[in-house]
Amino acid sequence: MIEIKDVKKRFDTTQALDGVSAVIRENTVFGLIGTNGAGKSTLLRAMSGILKCDGGAVTIDGQDVYADPGVRERLFYISDDQYFFENDKPSDMMRFYSGLYPAYDRAGFLRLMDMFELPLKQKIRTFSKGMKKQLFVALGLSSGAKYLFCDETFDGLDPIMREKVKALFKAAQNERGMTPVIASHSLRELEDICEDMVMLHKGGVVDLRETMSDEMRSSLGDILPGAAGPALKKALKINIILKKGTSPEVLDVFDVRSRQVNGSIFTLIVNETEEELSAKVAGLDPFFCEILPLTLEEMFINGLAVSGTLNAEKGTPEGGQMSVGNGSPSSGAAFVGSGSPSSGAAFVGSGSPSSGAAHAAEEEMSHE
Repeated sequence: MIEIKDVKKRFDTTQALDGVSAVIRENTVFGLIGTNGAGKSTLLRAMSGILKCDGGAVTIDGQDVYADPGVRERLFYISDDQYFFENDKPSDMMRFYSGLYPAYDRAGFLRLMDMFELPLKQKIRTFSKGMKKQLFVALGLSSGAKYLFCDETFDGLDPIMREKVKALFKAAQNERGMTPVIASHSLRELEDICEDMVMLHKGGVVDLRETMSDEMRSSLGDILPGAAGPALKKALKINIILKKGTSPEVLDVFDVRSRQVNGSIFTLIVNETEEELSAKVAGLDPFFCEILPLTLEEMFINGLAVSGTLNAEKGTPEGGQMSVGNGSPSSGAAFVGSGSPSSGAAFVGSGSPSSGAAHAAEEEMSHE
């Protein structure tokens, strides 16, 4: 387990990290997500023992990563910019890392080189950006390290290779309990792989408690103070179609964070408890309404709005620990109004609704 405790780091006048705390559980795919310049790379370097924290500490399996160099055999750091000697070839890097990691798997490295179709005896400086990323992924996976730290590892990879690397990460996790920690500014790249995550902005952690489902809050109750508990408000995304002749002003009953309109379909992100939302929808008696899962991007943008940094940009959000469990927002559920076979505005199912459900309802209403 990795514990990041109130970590601070300043470079001249720039506060790169400002009281960051998080817990990274073993055998999970963990994401460090945030805007450019949020402090993701600085945090990874502090976690690798490359940088000394100005305040706080990072411990891996109970040992301080900076004070105890021996712990670094358990981690492998893939930086955004790859470092190697000018005339090095992949075979040279294999021998180099074999001397650093006692459990280094040379045969596994050669298999990955074949999978990536990379030349073993060609100078690395002649490789493209994507080829260098693939090489260091192969080196890291073959190291036998328990923790793999990846800084923008998917940047420069084509879509097919990104999926291949994700599959390799999941396989290493399942087969030997490896914990990949992946930093990226692209939320969509990590949405289908991360089980836990922190979101950084201006060196601090964005508190997403209001975007979490009840299931997420419950799963995080032991590591995120105040996360667990019934009937807490959170960001919920809904598609709603009003009956003909109903003014859109009735939607002001919701605490609306964002609103989009596509024909007669209103897509809202609201801040409500599920009980409040159900009651308000029942009061409106719409033609159709469904709850949809929030994407990571929507969760992040909503988190910035909650912290007051999205528009005002008045500095670093309050530090603190934040993690999202199970890698996915709350499972979707649908409400239906009187325009649907079920009567009343009530839950009629669980699991993610069909992406075309609202459009189908819209078409049904147009024929009435």
